[in-house]
Amino acid sequence: MRAPEMSLGEKLWQVNWGLILLLTMIAGIGFAVLYSAAGGRVDPWAMKHIIRFGVTMVFLLVIALVDIRVWLQLAYPIYFAVILLLAAVDVMGAIGMGAQRWLDLYVIQLQPSELMKIALVLALARYYHNLNVENIGRVLHVIPPVLIILVPVALVMKQPDLGTALMLVFAGGAIMFAAGVRIWMFVVALAGVGAALPVAWGMLRDYQKQRLLTFLNPENDPLGTGYHITQSKIALGSGGMFGKGFLGGTQGHLNFLPEKQTDFIFTMFAEEFGMVGGIVLLALFVLVLFYGFAIALRSRNHFGRMLALGISITIFLYLFINIGMVMGALPVVGVPLPLVSYGGTAMLAVLAGCGLLISAYVHRDVIITRAGGGA
Repeated sequence: MRAPEMSLGEKLWQVNWGLILLLTMIAGIGFAVLYSAAGGRVDPWAMKHIIRFGVTMVFLLVIALVDIRVWLQLAYPIYFAVILLLAAVDVMGAIGMGAQRWLDLYVIQLQPSELMKIALVLALARYYHNLNVENIGRVLHVIPPVLIILVPVALVMKQPDLGTALMLVFAGGAIMFAAGVRIWMFVVALAGVGAALPVAWGMLRDYQKQRLLTFLNPENDPLGTGYHITQSKIALGSGGMFGKGFLGGTQGHLNFLPEKQTDFIFTMFAEEFGMVGGIVLLALFVLVLFYGFAIALRSRNHFGRMLALGISITIFLYLFINIGMVMGALPVVGVPLPLVSYGGTAMLAVLAGCGLLISAYVHRDVIITRAGGGA
């Protein structure tokens, strides 16, 4: 029996306002840290950050209220549109910090690789929704999702952006695993990756090789390639249990800490608020992930389940890679901390993903027939 169509008022009532509150709290922390990073000024980062958040929250609500069946129909068109944007970057992209990753739209600079993190989830969720449950584990039916993942990965690697490429691979692989792809296929894929590592090493840029070598031994060149992670560790350690206090971080304010407003913003926060503050921020993210996985379990349609799982996995990867990077547990690959790091496209991607997550919750009782007759 199909759930009755809901009015706009009913949908607004069904919106997961607890999740929106969590997102607002995280963005508020981002505003405070960016204010501190600028030496107690709202310019150049904090004011733009909070304005972008406010505008994008309206966008989130619009996405959340759109029927999830519409997103099912738009999944492939959105994916191919972002593929075209990625291809356009290679032709007319703006160059910054040695990489060609942005499209200059005059009003904003758009980074399509960030949008692909959400577009990929949409495309894979639709593919596995439409696939007959009996065919999920068959080899021929594994080829299309692999291509869906590898095409954007190849375009992103040309920019070059190793961090985003790895996120796309890990997120795509996790969605395939959750969809029911057999474990032996992942074992074979990992063996193939292992065999291809020497070739992949030769294809990396010199600075990417240096980042990996620095990850293995950052003390080898503490004033050169190991500077970023060395200063990050110093700042994290100097924060201690309760931190140096708001606006009191020395490593950040004396400009020893690089990229304090973007990649290393968690270090800036932890220096001022200590381990306790860091744990509180991580706890907020864990609650967001809890909401995401709970929504996936609650959804009665497979597209909503896969969509919620994919968005949750993507947010987890943002968090895991960024925190691991600033602590020296992972190589420095340039992945921002969601809603805290300065960056408009990353915020747009994360909040658009959360809008899809809330849409899956609002329309959790909508039945969408799958191939093979399942819901």
